[in-house]
Amino acid sequence: MLTIKIPVQNIEATRQIVLKNKIIDHDYKIKIENGYGHIPIKEETDKDKLSEIIDEIKEELIKQNENFTIELVDLSQEEDLETVKRYPRSITELLKDKLNEDEIEELKKSFDIIGDVVIVEIPEELQNHKKDIGEATLRFTKRKTVYMKKSAVEGITRTRQLELIAGEDNPITIHKEHGTRLKLDVKNVYFSPRLATERKRVREATNDGEEILDMFAGIGPFPIVIAKEKSVNITAVDINEYAIKYLKENIKLNKLADNAHITPICGDTNEVALNELKGKKFDRLIMNLPGLAPEFLDLAVSLCKDGGVIHYYEFSDGFSQGIERAQIACDKQNKDVEILNTRKVKSSSPGMWHVAIDCKVTDRK
Repeated sequence: MLTIKIPVQNIEATRQIVLKNKIIDHDYKIKIENGYGHIPIKEETDKDKLSEIIDEIKEELIKQNENFTIELVDLSQEEDLETVKRYPRSITELLKDKLNEDEIEELKKSFDIIGDVVIVEIPEELQNHKKDIGEATLRFTKRKTVYMKKSAVEGITRTRQLELIAGEDNPITIHKEHGTRLKLDVKNVYFSPRLATERKRVREATNDGEEILDMFAGIGPFPIVIAKEKSVNITAVDINEYAIKYLKENIKLNKLADNAHITPICGDTNEVALNELKGKKFDRLIMNLPGLAPEFLDLAVSLCKDGGVIHYYEFSDGFSQGIERAQIACDKQNKDVEILNTRKVKSSSPGMWHVAIDCKVTDRK
């Protein structure tokens, strides 16, 4: 391996000239030893061109009025230079020989990174490439595990079937978000990293001192993110016992401040409202169960304080349906609703969105 050997104080000036002339070998790191640096040169570099570049380096170093030495040194063994670890720049680079551009673009939209786990959705027509896709995803994301979705989110516990297609079969991971750590088992609980911005928005809308109810809390991303910065009391309900197990672990994992308290409750929200929450009202309610939230809207309104806010989520092609549902639910209970904000959180299917509607509920005078 041919190198340009110069004193360490001359490395940067020399490197800039070598870079400009595009003869540096980027597969190897510059070696520093005994006060000298060895800059690796591409093997195919023309000798005459190299001689011209050496002269240019000398002229530059003379301008700086420095004492210097410069020589070409052939390191006999490549292991004398440390190689640069190279990672693929894109998943396109890894799959270009397997899939066409349209297929790759579709794949890029369909994977979620949760801690050390990647969950990818592969269309039926590409199932025969699932191992290649899994290995490419593993290399590109530098995570430990890649699962393929085998079903939609199902049932009241909101879980989906997953198939391992690359890496180690370990569904338990810790996901980092907005200064929090969220532990979960991707096979037994529901969690979407795509709601990170939404969770931050709700936190920013929250005031210290609020009583909050998360009606479908899961492992607690909304409560944990909010309680990490706000002095609040949060009741977090979920019917999935695994989700509540991880919620309790996440409360400990994040060492929440003494002035922020989360109370986990495992059970159906309707039944919990009749028992543990009987007689209680809340300043803020979170309804992130878009598939079933319309069925719980009447309950949410009944649990909302005068002037309280409901963060309502549903699957829809727009906002008019959700706004109408909120108005009907409030009319039934002689309350008024003011729509504070509407947002498209993420796409759920072609033409359909996971939408958010923030509703302020007040008693009619």
